[in-house]
Amino acid sequence: MASSRSVDPAELRAAIWAVSSWLRGEGPDPARPELAAAVRLSLRTLAADAPGRSVEVRVPPFAAVQCVEGPRHTRGTPPNVIETDARTWLELATGLLEWTTAVEAARVSASGSRADLSHWLPVIRL
Repeated sequence: MASSRSVDPAELRAAIWAVSSWLRGEGPDPARPELAAAVRLSLRTLAADAPGRSVEVRVPPFAAVQCVEGPRHTRGTPPNVIETDARTWLELATGLLEWTTAVEAARVSASGSRADLSHWLPVIRL
């Protein structure tokens, strides 16, 4: 699990900026460390904005966080799981992609009654 410690907004903006041309389809693939930083910081921001442990958001292989208030999950597979790839997550996190569009296009796997992040997205605007 990624740490839930607070994220420096300037650090988040810098990490997102480093991958922004790629997210818009205007630049080359980012280096793995740049992509990892953007994913991890944006997931930590989500966890800070939506504190709790009822939903697990996974962006393999970079990070996973638990967030959203509700019944606390402690062992095994959580009842509310969201999983997606790094590009889709960052498009959601920056507002380049709407939650419902991503789910309908099967770019996001969301299971469970609380597995809807639309209220907390985007975490930062490009």
